[in-house]
Amino acid sequence: MKQSVKIFFLLLILPFSIISAQDTDAVVDQIVQEATENSQLERLAHELLDVIGPRLVGTPQQQKAHDWAVETFGEWGIEAENQEWGQWRGWERGITHVDLVYPRVVSLEAMQLAWSPSTSPNGVEAEVVALPDVADSAAFQAWLPSVKGKAVLISQPEITGRPDYNWEEFATEESITKMREERQAADRAWRAMIDRTGLSTRGIARAVEDAGAVAVIQSRWSNGFGVSKIFSAYTEKVPMIDVSLEDYGMLYRMAEYGDKPRIKINAQSKELGKVPTFNTIATIPGTENPDEYIILSAHFDSWDGGTGATDNGTGSITMMETARVLKEVYPNPKRTIIVGLWGSEEQGLNGSRAFVEDHPEIVEGLQALFNQDNGTGRVVNISGQGFLNSYDYIGRWLSAVPRDVRRHIDTNFPGTPGGGGSDYASFVAAGAPAFSLSSLSWSYWNYTWHTNRDTYDKIVFDDVRNNVILTAVLTYMASEDPEKTSRERAVLPMNPRTGEQMTWPNPRSPNRNGGN
Repeated sequence: MKQSVKIFFLLLILPFSIISAQDTDAVVDQIVQEATENSQLERLAHELLDVIGPRLVGTPQQQKAHDWAVETFGEWGIEAENQEWGQWRGWERGITHVDLVYPRVVSLEAMQLAWSPSTSPNGVEAEVVALPDVADSAAFQAWLPSVKGKAVLISQPEITGRPDYNWEEFATEESITKMREERQAADRAWRAMIDRTGLSTRGIARAVEDAGAVAVIQSRWSNGFGVSKIFSAYTEKVPMIDVSLEDYGMLYRMAEYGDKPRIKINAQSKELGKVPTFNTIATIPGTENPDEYIILSAHFDSWDGGTGATDNGTGSITMMETARVLKEVYPNPKRTIIVGLWGSEEQGLNGSRAFVEDHPEIVEGLQALFNQDNGTGRVVNISGQGFLNSYDYIGRWLSAVPRDVRRHIDTNFPGTPGGGGSDYASFVAAGAPAFSLSSLSWSYWNYTWHTNRDTYDKIVFDDVRNNVILTAVLTYMASEDPEKTSRERAVLPMNPRTGEQMTWPNPRSPNRNGGN
């Protein structure tokens, strides 16, 4: 933290610290001791990620996670419930098994996408073909009948499977320059080829499905790391499969060289109709100001390529463990502490938006919300989200955080209300003071975010424990603060593109009856 900011904090919180420094130090010491000596993080992560697994909205695993959270909170003496907010398309993943059966036999690394249709119980065998480099949309339409009974590759093959850091460390300057030029040329050529079909990638998947293909194959490589970004299927009748970079490249080369590769796919899943979907809400009641609230916020759902460890298992167990620690050392808070484990964040902040819509009294009484949702790293940035006086109260609260935790943190006051990519934005849009505890990357965006490698082993537990201590102390200070937080908001700047005055976002209604 910059020296001037540190001095500012000390001057800012002096009156508050004189009143309560001794008591505050004692509680903070207890928080640190409980969070370090009796940490439950590893156990929580194992039960949530290894045992329950990914938590795609509408799946039985998501429901198991909600039920597990309620039970776990109950074991800690914290009241919790699952609050239904809508319905979603119910779907359950089964096995995915893909084998190359000609010109040789080998099992491939592959996974059906979320909400993918399944094959028959015995699977399907088919020749693999690649998209043609057509002259125009008419030529593409003329090619489509040839895909009947085949599996179609619809992704661009990669120039190299080596991560970029390998090239940067070992390649000659000439070699890495050549690779990058070839990659750029291949990217341009692929985009031009797709444009000539007259369809988007989604449209191509639907078109080959309608033309009788038995499967659609993709590979969405996370550039530089060799992991697959795994989202939802585009198809409605045949399975859509993601294949690893290495195996996809092999299939593509075989198809291009005329080897006529054949694969056998067995992809099983179940359609479950519309199912209810929930937020898990846990509550530690306030004793002096029970109608004022601090919310510990994290989204509980995930994509299901991996097990949702850093997106957002780490945020979820941070808030659960924070509540456990506070229940042990601060069981009678002045203000009510709520843990919100939201459903369907990945589809548009639906669970938190529904909570804001359904609980205006909590939004009105919100003292502060702390949200964590960007990976396993220790928190290094807190923005005021455009609230003019956020420097005042967040400054007071941060001053009580142990130095070895807060020394990593930069602050940005008053900040702007941007960054609506997680659930705090649902509350900011409603005018309530909600803040993102933004963490170090640990290659989140290109390694674990929405990939098949987002698993338990990627968690850095020392950093997560750091975040528990931070969140617990901030929550304690927000609860004890004799002042109610101000909601006065900054006047936003002019939009440089349009020249018009920017405005604060309006809260949108959640999609309460969604599906794919």
